[in-house]
Amino acid sequence: MVSLARTIRSIRRVGLKEWWHQMQYIGDAKSGNLMGKDQFGNRYFENLNAEEEVPGRHRWVDFAQHDFNATQVPAEWHSWLSHIRKDPPPEDRVMQNLSPPWKAPWIENLTGTRGVYRAFNTTKPKIEAWQPKVIPRGQ
Repeated sequence: MVSLARTIRSIRRVGLKEWWHQMQYIGDAKSGNLMGKDQFGNRYFENLNAEEEVPGRHRWVDFAQHDFNATQVPAEWHSWLSHIRKDPPPEDRVMQNLSPPWKAPWIENLTGTRGVYRAFNTTKPKIEAWQPKVIPRGQ
């Protein structure tokens, strides 16, 4: 539950429009430093003020799309959100050196959408559905 004082403080820091956006999508009033953006347009934030944030919940993502899911977070940012990496990907020299220029861009999981992969099958099924044969009645 968000306290009234924290809510007012967050409205002052981020503005009414951003506060309303946060309440609609993450259900909490948060304010912090923008750490970076990814190719999807997701914004990543961090607030190290121990008085305002619960430990372990001081890093969060603001998804660019309304219909969001976790596969829209690239691996580099996921490791930062999960506290596997200390520095965010734009500042982490190790992450920048590990990402080769020929690496394919990250794409989200399209399961459940119209863009899902469907294999084309040319083999005859082993079991065929029963087709009733209609025989005309004798006259």
